[in-house]
Amino acid sequence: MKITVVVPTYRRPQDLKRCLEALQQLSRHPDQVLVVVRDTDASTWTFLESFDSGLPLSVLTIKVTGVVAAMNLGLDAAFGDIIAFTDDDAAPHTDWLERIEATFLSDSRIGAVGGRDFTYYGSVLKDFSSHPGANDIVGRLQWFGRVIGNHHIGEGTPREVDVLKGVNVSYRANAIHKLRFDERMKGTGAQVHFELAFCLALKRAGWKLIYDPLIAVDHFPAQRFDEDQRNSFNKIAAINLAHNETLALLEHLPLIRRWIYLLWAVLIGTRDAYGIVQVIRFFTLEKTIALEKFLASMKGRWQGWQTWLERDLFNETQSKTLSMGDLE
Repeated sequence: MKITVVVPTYRRPQDLKRCLEALQQLSRHPDQVLVVVRDTDASTWTFLESFDSGLPLSVLTIKVTGVVAAMNLGLDAAFGDIIAFTDDDAAPHTDWLERIEATFLSDSRIGAVGGRDFTYYGSVLKDFSSHPGANDIVGRLQWFGRVIGNHHIGEGTPREVDVLKGVNVSYRANAIHKLRFDERMKGTGAQVHFELAFCLALKRAGWKLIYDPLIAVDHFPAQRFDEDQRNSFNKIAAINLAHNETLALLEHLPLIRRWIYLLWAVLIGTRDAYGIVQVIRFFTLEKTIALEKFLASMKGRWQGWQTWLERDLFNETQSKTLSMGDLE
């Protein structure tokens, strides 16, 4: 199988250098490497002009903000039977593509493959031993709509999941066909939950999604140059997160589960998108910030609902050729 690797990047040339050097060391070499660079990103362009990668590397220029547009541009230019994605602040392990290819070859019904991202702060691997049992439940969508990630701490054998993480994911080209990442996702950079909508679309079409913790990358979470600053509260980022999750789940959940999800989101919610219970839970610690988080989440939920109501216009532009028959 031919394999394309796509790396979106923005203003992180030193991280990109580490990523490309890791790709050079892979035991199974990629057949195509696509680096997607913003037209205004002078520091990355300067780095790439002088970097001798030794890879089958092509650089694509993107003029639109956000990771979704960059990844879609990569999909459009990819010729691989497998299209693998990683972030510029990640470094794939040497057997990354070897394991990915073997997994796809094991079952023609597998549409996507992903794995673990070992999280580093500087050169120190973060210890998640305080999360007992969490490493067994990875990439699951619970019946009422809560999404469980845990891709960074997964252990055990390969398993089917509902969602894979963008820092370490690959797709069978025949499975995605003309499907593209949802450009209705809000955000000027990370666009949190873009993977959720894409993975659920593949699941609905009957494809298997496999998570294997041995398919691994080292992840060095780097500075973001948008409203989402990872560990600090930003109202716009919170609104965008709630909007994107709400849109993705309303798009793919059955009717009854949509209403259950909305009720759960308002009454309970999560640490990332507060519902009423989360406000009560964290009010003593956060005071008015807890209320701000709740209001931002509710605004994002409402906006996600409004975007979803406009889905008929959006769906007219989406491919309906995601069936297993595309393999024929």
